[in-house]
Amino acid sequence: MTPRPQQQQTFAMRPLLPDDVPLLAEIFRASIEELTGEDYSDAQREAWASAADDEDEFGQRLGRELTLVATHDGAAVGFAALADNTRIDMLYVHPAASGRGAGAMLVDALEKLAAARAAKELTVEASDSARGFFEKRGYVARTRNTVSVAGEWLANTTMSKALAPQQRGAP
Repeated sequence: MTPRPQQQQTFAMRPLLPDDVPLLAEIFRASIEELTGEDYSDAQREAWASAADDEDEFGQRLGRELTLVATHDGAAVGFAALADNTRIDMLYVHPAASGRGAGAMLVDALEKLAAARAAKELTVEASDSARGFFEKRGYVARTRNTVSVAGEWLANTTMSKALAPQQRGAP
């Protein structure tokens, strides 16, 4: 008897809803705390995660951008936000769903939306923990940065990817 292939998790995607904000803030914090420990100190991670402490402000930030939510069995497991149609501002997936395709699905959607809106390039300020994910997706490192967040200095890398123009009415 041959072993059956491991079943891939199926994710759905939808736009941000106002009621999502508390859970997305929780996903944001959990992702930082559990997935970035090899690259950032405890103090750096704590400062970074503090961006979600004021949930009203966090929700307003998500609401100002095109924010998509990845779900599994109806529950949010990750989110991504597109700013100014040219920049991935946030991409966070809950650690329990990390590496299973939710992040790739979200970035694919943002790339297609940006291209359909005539963006020629998409950029992201990738954390050291996310840099490999973006490199695998064709993003190229442009600039190494050091940013101050809540009194801590964090490093990241500005990366970019050229987008293929969307053709209308193609057969």
